[in-house]
Amino acid sequence: MSEWYERSCAKLETLRNKKDILILAIESSCDETACAVTRGRVVLSNVIASQIDIHKRFGGVVPEIASRNHVMSIVGVVKEALAQAQVAAEQLDCVAVTYGSGLLGALLVGVSFAKAFAYALDKPLLAVNHIKGHIAANYLAFPQLAPPYICLIASGGHTAVAKVEDWDSVKLLGSTQDDACGEAFDKVARVLGLEYPGGPKIQQLAESGKDCIKLPTPLKDEKGYDFSYSGLKTAVINYVNTARQKGVEIDRADVAKSFQTKAVDLMTDTALRAAIDTGSKKIVIAGGVAANSYLRESMKAKAAKRGIEVFYPPLKLCTDNAAMIASQAYNMIISGRACAHEDLDAVASIAIES
Repeated sequence: MSEWYERSCAKLETLRNKKDILILAIESSCDETACAVTRGRVVLSNVIASQIDIHKRFGGVVPEIASRNHVMSIVGVVKEALAQAQVAAEQLDCVAVTYGSGLLGALLVGVSFAKAFAYALDKPLLAVNHIKGHIAANYLAFPQLAPPYICLIASGGHTAVAKVEDWDSVKLLGSTQDDACGEAFDKVARVLGLEYPGGPKIQQLAESGKDCIKLPTPLKDEKGYDFSYSGLKTAVINYVNTARQKGVEIDRADVAKSFQTKAVDLMTDTALRAAIDTGSKKIVIAGGVAANSYLRESMKAKAAKRGIEVFYPPLKLCTDNAAMIASQAYNMIISGRACAHEDLDAVASIAIES
């Protein structure tokens, strides 16, 4: 055990009861290089270098290109986050970083930088679960929110329902058995000729469409809370391709609306059933798809009929950002989690519970 790690553990213990912990967090799990500085639950800065324009020409994220751009951006992003927060690096109490899940090469850039940064400053390092970070984004927007509650996690790589039992304790109830909802949105957008990222484009197009195209209802897990989007995605792709082969013009807005309705209804109905079954009076939505307006409105309307309150982050905290990683790091500290060792490595896939 290194002297730095021993000192870090001791320093972390002194932070357990401190409310205004000063945290610098780094997020690089996909195509956003992000750094934030928070004091407790207060966001002092939240800087994001987006790669959307870079990957748009490819119709999706190219891992190698994403990694290279993280390398080029991370130093500047960290400097900007500290400058906006008006905090000197030496004033920080600890450093946090996303170590999984995500693109391995992209994660390695953030993890490597954070380890070196924390070691050079002689500060504790916290390894944060990306999905728990998305959940923790809600605490920044709603200081009154506290566990337990049901959480619907909806993003490009994950679709799941979980019970958040405590600040750092999450129990998975059900998840996608094939495609994630966000992934299905992107693939349907591509077949409709919409630019990456597809989720926002589907929502915009659906606003002028009608739910009039007969599509299969996604597989429901009547005894549990699992999802399946492969069949719905394939049905839309087949519908569009068949029409094109026959020379039949399709109404893209109607396709987008019909797909979005089926995809979102499966999520909202499953999350609501989980809340009813567990007796929860709170449902939280987390992840990039949480930005979808139909998802927000539908979940809120359905939950209100059952006397259940719904929470979702502001749009700027739905997609990948570092403030949510800092928020989860704060949860980890007050929950007694240990700091990361210097042999911390990036992990492409980790359980939501970890």
